[in-house]
Amino acid sequence: MAKNLQISYLLDFYGSMLTEKQRIVIEYYYNDDLSLAEIADNEGITRQGVHDAVKRAETQLLELEERLGLAKRFEMMRTGLKKIQTAAADIQNYNERLVRAEEINSKVNEIMRIAVELCD
Repeated sequence: MAKNLQISYLLDFYGSMLTEKQRIVIEYYYNDDLSLAEIADNEGITRQGVHDAVKRAETQLLELEERLGLAKRFEMMRTGLKKIQTAAADIQNYNERLVRAEEINSKVNEIMRIAVELCD
């Protein structure tokens, strides 16, 4: 994952753990794609102050992910749920072609419904 996307993604998970100033500055920088100079003008601080705040926030977000792993766990769950959906669809296809058991169809539909809900 590219650094910009990674930081923006981690901001979704850990943004509330940053100071308000760090969160605002890093959102401007990564989500709104403002330059350091534009952010400095908006916030009434120096360009160097913006740079330092961005770097501190990046470091804090990366450290939080390293310690807590919420983003990684979320991606693993999303990937696993997609595999579950694929396996359920395979079972449903097999059932429709060979077995034609309504109980299997019902359970497969329940598995797929739950997986879809959890993915959203």
